[in-house]
Amino acid sequence: MSNLVRLRALMEKENVSALLVTDLLNIRWVSGFTGSSGVVVVTPSDAIFITDSRYTLQAAQQVTEMPQRVFSTPDNLDGVLGQELTRMGVKELGFETSQSYSEWQRRSKLYDGVTWTATDGLIENLRRIKTPAEIAKIREACKLADACMEHVSRMLQPGISEYDLGLDVEFFYRRHGALLAFEPIVVSGPNSAKPHGKPGERLLEVGDFVTIDCGGKLDGYCSDITRTFLVGKASDRHREIYDQVLKSQIAACAALKPGVDGKAVDQMTRDILNEKDLAQYFGHGLGHGLGLNVHDPGRLTMTVSEILEPGMVLTVEPGVYIEGFGGVRIEDDVLVTEGEPDILTSFPKELIEA
Repeated sequence: MSNLVRLRALMEKENVSALLVTDLLNIRWVSGFTGSSGVVVVTPSDAIFITDSRYTLQAAQQVTEMPQRVFSTPDNLDGVLGQELTRMGVKELGFETSQSYSEWQRRSKLYDGVTWTATDGLIENLRRIKTPAEIAKIREACKLADACMEHVSRMLQPGISEYDLGLDVEFFYRRHGALLAFEPIVVSGPNSAKPHGKPGERLLEVGDFVTIDCGGKLDGYCSDITRTFLVGKASDRHREIYDQVLKSQIAACAALKPGVDGKAVDQMTRDILNEKDLAQYFGHGLGHGLGLNVHDPGRLTMTVSEILEPGMVLTVEPGVYIEGFGGVRIEDDVLVTEGEPDILTSFPKELIEA
């Protein structure tokens, strides 16, 4: 079943007679278009993709399931959109709440006889469940993430800077035809207690935890992996913290099965960390959806109930961050299946002493 057909079925269920898609990731999801400017209008029996003449060839190649309307100066997007709404007989138009207020205000005044209604997360709800084609692309992005982690792990030694490690992560992805899914996190020693710290000029020292969190975007789909290494030999405290985070992460990955509430998995992770009084140092959610966006729809957190379904791809990333000492985070990308979870990232998780 194509994404357009899935969207129409949900629109019928939610009594949305026409939908204006303006979010670029949602446009890609429903039409295949990867450019930076355009809109899609979908009704039960019609659909149109609209863009400007910069994308004439690209739209012809990528948008295959609906007609395209390409305009040139002096025409503009608002004018062409109005013409298409009239042609399609649209009287009630759902719009995505991600659209800016100024865009909504301008367009709602332009088109007489069209009633605008906010829709909340129609396509995002569908994006939670990945198609086999999407899963295949995420799987390839995860293979590249594993290869990147293998590459950068060989560079770990006293005297190298966080910044240089971060640069090499970026170079690796770009050398292999991928974009960065997000700016790499490379933090060492006391800096590893910052979950989203940025790589700086600090040089690695013996006794440092080094956390590397990175991901690539390959053919539009993201990966997200984190591993924590140790420079030199681990102390008892290093081992205690690392082993407990690893125990919680392995248990959480194994728990991602259909019908399970992600909120309960998050709590289970904290209960395991608390066996060593470490849950107090875990301040963020357990994980998030992964797909076209590195933070795709879907969450594993103590604050939101999320019933897991086959086809969801989620990160699992517990962490412990102790100010003045350092931190540990271990993250994998996991596919929920009809049976056992499928862990898509495979770089070793046992503590590596560099």
